[in-house]
Amino acid sequence: MISSRPATAKSARAEEEAKRDHAAEGDAEELRGVSSEEEEHPEAEYGKSERRLEPGVPFDYYKTLGIGKSADQGAIRKAYRRLALKFHPERNQDPDSKGICVKVAEAYDVLSDGNEKRAVYDQYGPAGLEDGVPPREGYLGFKGGYKFHGNAEQVFVSFFGGKNPFEDFFSVHTETGKCTAFGPRLGGMHGMNPKHNESSPTKSKTGGLPRGPMQSPPVEKFLEVTLEELYLGTVKKMKVTRKVFNEDQTTTTQTDKVLTIHVKRGWKDGTRVTFPKEGDQGPNIIPADIVFIIKQLPHPYFVRQGDELVHTLNLTLGQALCGTIVDLVTLDGRRLKIPVHEVMRPDYVKEVQGEGMPLSKSPDVRGKLLMKFKIEFPVYLNEEQKRMIRKALETKTSHPMQHVRDPEDHRRQKEVS
Repeated sequence: MISSRPATAKSARAEEEAKRDHAAEGDAEELRGVSSEEEEHPEAEYGKSERRLEPGVPFDYYKTLGIGKSADQGAIRKAYRRLALKFHPERNQDPDSKGICVKVAEAYDVLSDGNEKRAVYDQYGPAGLEDGVPPREGYLGFKGGYKFHGNAEQVFVSFFGGKNPFEDFFSVHTETGKCTAFGPRLGGMHGMNPKHNESSPTKSKTGGLPRGPMQSPPVEKFLEVTLEELYLGTVKKMKVTRKVFNEDQTTTTQTDKVLTIHVKRGWKDGTRVTFPKEGDQGPNIIPADIVFIIKQLPHPYFVRQGDELVHTLNLTLGQALCGTIVDLVTLDGRRLKIPVHEVMRPDYVKEVQGEGMPLSKSPDVRGKLLMKFKIEFPVYLNEEQKRMIRKALETKTSHPMQHVRDPEDHRRQKEVS
């Protein structure tokens, strides 16, 4: 005999939870942009033989993404999106998910480069990427040295533009209405679900990664200039090679661009010149700024100290004592004749106003020229020279004990007596 009875409150709650879980799974599938059939497609299942790969062991990038070697960039992006979402540790509790995500990111890093790395990998495999390919006629070669940086977060954020693709799902389908705190499970892919009370202007209101594209770090290069160029000002043209979007706005091509730098008079060593967003273009990223840093080359005759120029010259002892006229050629080619009448001690510094470096904010105003001296002493003096020097430098003193007698006078006095 079959009897029917109303469902208990407990069974009703279980049924409601099952419906809610089913709805959540459906929303998650919609959020990822793939169907349930596609999720279970054999190609989407990360190869079982690949799941226990040891670090540093080469593996097949195409098999990792579940695609063929003829796959275009659209298919590569679709495969990475599917696997990155499926095995992301924020939603996949499998202990192997972290390692899988890193392998998927490495495969995408190589294959999404439709110009060089993928072509080298297709022909020479991982050894070609690491060891390089020698040049030959019609081919410049590949310098090698490629090694995946190991940061799956960087690839993930670059692909999704910094937005957490799970945040809307988790914020709606939890009992408390708050994001679940899985924590940073990807070894650097952090910030998906931080503490609920944590706030930051760079994070979304739901506690996920920053919304919208993220800008790549600045690319910095030294720009070498001479002291004359900083004194007079100059124009430098620098050629940079960068990736720009093709018409499909997905793939990129390397192109050259010439950036013009107007070096102003009086710029100092370390001055930074920034070209905003002139770096590589790519999906869901803001191009990096290119920054040139002024590096002053040494000068054979002048040393710069802020807005002052220091020039050191050699003098004989006679010039140091009696004075001289210094003949000096400036950085802009003028010839100066600077009289020095003072007695020049070893620590003496002659200051010449207005002959230093231009002030960067007021180029028509210049700092000081500081002249320092190295005094060259004679190696040998005969007795007559010594006597003449003593006589010339002899001073009268009032105290008899302070008088130093000339040894030559003392000898002559003994001969007379």
